[in-house]
Amino acid sequence: MADNNKEDHVDDEMMDDDDEMEDIEEEGEDEGDDEMGEESGGTKVYLPGDPISEGEELVCDESAYIMYHQAQTGAPCLSFDILLDTLGDKREEFPFTCYGVSGSQSAKGHQNHVIVLKMSNLTRTSKPKDENDEEESDSDSDEDDDSKPELETALVKHTGCVNRIRATAIGDKKIAATWSETGKVHIWDLTRPLNAVNDSSIMSTYVRNEESPPPIFTFKGHQVEGFAMDWSPLTPGRLATGDCNKNIHLWTLKDGGSWHVDQRPYNAHTSSVEDIQWSPTEANVFASCSVDRTIRVWDARAAPSKACMITAKEAHDRDINVIHWNRKDPFIASGGDDGVIKIWDLRQIQKGKPAASFKHHTAPITSIEWNPNDNSVFAASGSDDQISIWDLAVEKDNSESSSAGEEDPNVPPQLLFIHQGQTDIKELHWHPQLPGVIISTAHSGLNVFRTISV
Repeated sequence: MADNNKEDHVDDEMMDDDDEMEDIEEEGEDEGDDEMGEESGGTKVYLPGDPISEGEELVCDESAYIMYHQAQTGAPCLSFDILLDTLGDKREEFPFTCYGVSGSQSAKGHQNHVIVLKMSNLTRTSKPKDENDEEESDSDSDEDDDSKPELETALVKHTGCVNRIRATAIGDKKIAATWSETGKVHIWDLTRPLNAVNDSSIMSTYVRNEESPPPIFTFKGHQVEGFAMDWSPLTPGRLATGDCNKNIHLWTLKDGGSWHVDQRPYNAHTSSVEDIQWSPTEANVFASCSVDRTIRVWDARAAPSKACMITAKEAHDRDINVIHWNRKDPFIASGGDDGVIKIWDLRQIQKGKPAASFKHHTAPITSIEWNPNDNSVFAASGSDDQISIWDLAVEKDNSESSSAGEEDPNVPPQLLFIHQGQTDIKELHWHPQLPGVIISTAHSGLNVFRTISV
């Protein structure tokens, strides 16, 4: 899970609202997806794990990306969430703008932050220029400067490293919850920092006065740190949090604007709770996964001691790190330390046999999420520095060309795309309003991309 002992980076660059996004650029010479250039000038498909001969170099195939940008945010931010905006749904016209909130993990003794981000002017990936093109004019150069992506950030001081951060909307306000390494869970009103990233005059005041709105609520009842956290998509202000001591607590928003946290823990797990997901269709149902290798489904209407309705035992061979609930179909995707991705049909989950199982990653799965705009597609990240994109609707092609002797790569037919170039990837999220766009965070920074495969 999250590693709190990270090198510190200079945070000052994030304070300047006029800064262009540090190191955000279109993918070019860095290691990219799955193509490898050879010294002879030819290219071939590269699969992670394949040997690289002397003189060969991995290069990105730009034609595989509709958009690809990279960003640095200063101190490592290993958890983040996307903030929905009012710019419209299913946006296809470039340039894109998106909002997010992340939490830093600075080295011990350094200040950590909740960071509200606005990434704007995210342009389509450039087409390679023709060798015969004339040298660009000064006006072309000016246009290129104007088209550079930009990052606006507003910082809020946070006590301790942020293990995980999740956001929601309550009325017209954007709210975030953070799991701190100190064992506390904080609730934050993001109104002021959001106003700052949207208005340069407000940002100037925000920075000049060193503003840092305090949390609007803090729960200390877990007493130990944790990672599991999810807001209900159906009941505003309802939150579930799980800790490393196997306890889950449910939160309910009260009429006065504060939260009631049930002191009775849901504790059927026998080890650390690693992830929680509320059902997208049933307001009182949530699922959890654990180091105890089980996936459990709960009914929040029952007393905590009787709330566990379904248990999938030995769901993975090792710790289960992440789960994600399909927004349309009765499926849960899971990923564990065994590097295996499993798809569970909730109508059959108690039998302990997944509907599908994929072993592509060579290290623990760190994040998994269904595409909100295509219920058969999901993406997963691993500690092997890969993001894989999958489509369950794809079946093996037994065409004549395959039977005629063409050798198929040793990959599942459902594997659409492999994205590389980040180190120590921790989380990914599909942007609900930008179809096909994935944002991922790693120790090496953020990536924002859309591939031609989705």
